[in-house]
Amino acid sequence: MSSATDCVATLIDDFQQRRPIRAGSLIITVYGDSIVPRGGTVWLGSLSKLVEPIGINERLVRTSVYRLTHETWLRGEKVGRRSYYRLSGPGRRRFEQAFKRVYHGAQPSWSGQWTLVLLTQLPPDRRQQIRDELEWLGFGSFAQGVLAHPTLSRAETMVALQELDAADDAIVMQTQTMEPMTSKPLRLQVRDSWNLDELAELYQRFLVKFRPLWNALNTENHLGQEECFIARTLLIHEYRKVQLRDPILPDELLPTAWEGRYAHQLCRNLYRLLYERAERWLDQHLETAEGPLPAPGPSFYQRFGGLE
Repeated sequence: MSSATDCVATLIDDFQQRRPIRAGSLIITVYGDSIVPRGGTVWLGSLSKLVEPIGINERLVRTSVYRLTHETWLRGEKVGRRSYYRLSGPGRRRFEQAFKRVYHGAQPSWSGQWTLVLLTQLPPDRRQQIRDELEWLGFGSFAQGVLAHPTLSRAETMVALQELDAADDAIVMQTQTMEPMTSKPLRLQVRDSWNLDELAELYQRFLVKFRPLWNALNTENHLGQEECFIARTLLIHEYRKVQLRDPILPDELLPTAWEGRYAHQLCRNLYRLLYERAERWLDQHLETAEGPLPAPGPSFYQRFGGLE
């Protein structure tokens, strides 16, 4: 069995072998996982040193940060000769939507209700645009022009449609609690509407990639602080990519042996093993204009249902 150090080296190599290297996406992971809980602002130079061992050099960091600023993810500030960057207002909102899915705890029980959105009255181009946005929020297609969500309420759906300037063009309904809440035809519908087979394959790849590290850490947990930071960052980076495709359906609608459930457990367990040493590394290597980054806020320790 490979050592934990060898497993981290394999994860780094796997990231570096991909083309093109998604440096901007990894930087957003670092901001969301490590910097936002500590105030959200960091010196560009310390950010560059932080991600260099993962395979992103200073030039690529500067190019990626420039693009993220142009795309309104980040906002920069000059203090003397140094540049400091934080998530912008729109960037923070996008971060909160994406990352709260990653660190979620136990799923609440499902009420058995469905929210339905009918887009049949919209022109085809506009219908596709609204459908794409709603699917990003976790809606699935039940039929041509009919989208469904098991947990998002009608009121929450109306807010989303208002933001898309489509509240007056769509029909939104909420069903009563179904009895029984699940059946064979409904499970088959859910499997097709959310393409669960493809999602299960992505989760399986995640499990194959990170199970060796879990096994190694349970044999000899001697990783250094920097290795723990790298492993934690790549863990959340890879998990986040799959989570963005996951509608987070209620357990009642998922297969009994659901790969997403196993992936969440593995990610949670690894994170709990790695986070303390990773935080000590961040204490020593990230700077703001006032000095070292502040300690993480209380919400950080609520990740995955509680870290302590």
